[in-house]
Amino acid sequence: MHYIDQMTEELKLRNYRPKTIKAYTNCLRIYFEFLMMRSEKNTCRIEANEIREFLLIKQNEGCSPQTVALYLYALSFFKKNILRSFEPLGVKLPKKTHKLPVILSRDEIARIVASMENRKHRTMIALAYGAGLRVSEVVRLKIRDVALGELILHIKNAKGGKDRITVMPAKLRNDFAILMAGKETNDYVFSSERGGRLCERTAQKVFGHALKKAGVMKQATFHSLRHSFATHLLENGTDLRYVQELLGHSNINTTQIYTQVTNPMLKRIKSPW
Repeated sequence: MHYIDQMTEELKLRNYRPKTIKAYTNCLRIYFEFLMMRSEKNTCRIEANEIREFLLIKQNEGCSPQTVALYLYALSFFKKNILRSFEPLGVKLPKKTHKLPVILSRDEIARIVASMENRKHRTMIALAYGAGLRVSEVVRLKIRDVALGELILHIKNAKGGKDRITVMPAKLRNDFAILMAGKETNDYVFSSERGGRLCERTAQKVFGHALKKAGVMKQATFHSLRHSFATHLLENGTDLRYVQELLGHSNINTTQIYTQVTNPMLKRIKSPW
């Protein structure tokens, strides 16, 4: 398994996020297992024929195009940076599916937040929507990152290693003041019961429980709060470029997906039935 260790070290040196490192090394491990099942003597071989067969198996197992692409990215990184082989893989990325994000209405979000009795959990969910945060950004938020007087959050080392500034709702000022009271600047805002950082899975479970309790039937996830933030800003007339900046998107094309669910002309069309 020394190749897995080499891969891990190389990704760390390049400052990849822990979640990405885990995903890439897991992809590589599964590919090695595939080669071993074929009784291949050279279990580190990265060739087009084997990769095509491997990816086809993953597709047949029901993997999404995004997951298949992840395997390809991981194998390409391994071939180039660990094996030092610079020949192209000769395998094209699968065509991505274009699914519209699940958007919660303002009423649904209000019901979800109102259903929560725990102040910390209620504030966490309200902030994720009100500031457009990813779950990883919420649980990693520290006292020093909150400018309560200005209602500004400094999101550090987000996806892609980027920092950004975003807004926070004025109505959360009092709840934040209570949560932050007595804490040091390096403490987490939403700390766990045992101290330290709240795990992402716990935050997702909190949201899932509140979703059911509020009686919202949509197949929403924690990330739907971020989608709803962007959508509602556009509905309010906020310029797309500002929404892009608040979300931390490098490419405005990523942000433009929200224009498909905020098209006012489309919503005015009446069904002929």
